[in-house]
This record gives sequence, C-alpha cells and structure tokens, in this order.
Amino acid sequence: MNYEILLAIFFTISPITELRVGLPILVNYCLRNNLPIAPYFFLVILLNILVVFFIFFFLDFLHKKFLKISFYKKFYFKFLKIMRKKQEKFEERFYNFGYFVLIIFVAIPLPGTGAWTGSFLAWFFGLERKKSILAISLGVLIAGVIILFFSYNLFSFLLKILKK
Repeated sequence: MNYEILLAIFFTISPITELRVGLPILVNYCLRNNLPIAPYFFLVILLNILVVFFIFFFLDFLHKKFLKISFYKKFYFKFLKIMRKKQEKFEERFYNFGYFVLIIFVAIPLPGTGAWTGSFLAWFFGLERKKSILAISLGVLIAGVIILFFSYNLFSFLLKILKK
C-alpha cells in the first residue's frame, strides 16, 4: 500500500485532523495517478464514522480507568471546566434545534469540529446514542462532500498549472 494512502488513513482516524486532512491527501493522490476518487472517498468517510464507535467505547468503558492516571485526570478536568462554561449555550441551542446542531457542528470542515469532538459532546451531554451516531455520521458525510469539492477543484487547478 502506498505511503500516501497510509498517511491519509492515519490523519482520517486521528483527532483534530480527521478527514479534513486525510481526504485532501487522497484526492491529490488520485488526481496525480489518474485513479477513481469514489472508493477512497468512501473509505475515509467509513473510517471517520467507525472512529465514533471507538470513542464511545473508550468513554463508556476505559475513561474511568484512565482517570486514575494523573496526567489524564488533570487534562480531563481542565477540558471539563471549559466545557461546563459552554454547556448552557449548547443545551439551549440543542433543545431548540435538536440533533441538527450536532450534524452542523460535525459538518463544519474545521479542525476540532469533527467526529471526535461531536462524539465527546454527545457523550458529555448524555444524548441518545443511536441518534447521536446518526447525526455525527451525517455530519461526517456532509463535511466529506464539502472537503471533496474544494480539494478536487484546488488540486485539479494546480495540476493544470503544473502541466503547462
């Protein structure tokens, strides 16, 4: 397997970068090698959605054990303090707009707004699991389409310039 594909997969399943970095790497790779983009697109979407199940598993079963580690405990409680300040705003918006807020949050193609953070928010606020997974998955798909559109156009344009 090509190192660019492995790199894209690594970024896709990593927090913060997720498919926001992984997908452009794959689009660039496909365009340079005249490969179809669709299979790679669905691969990163699927991987980013599968990460959600890992995150929920970690938060449901391993989180309590990790709280015994001082570094993790300090980090978690600092993060929790920040989240509590935002809790009222999020809850007010969530109750007004429902899971649509979670979809939009995950769909915004910026670092820190993807499946990892969306899963944590759903867990933190005790949202219904099946609806949360569906909302996060839809957000990942929307973000993927947006990123695909911009990546494809950008790299197509750059490749045309370089070929001249």
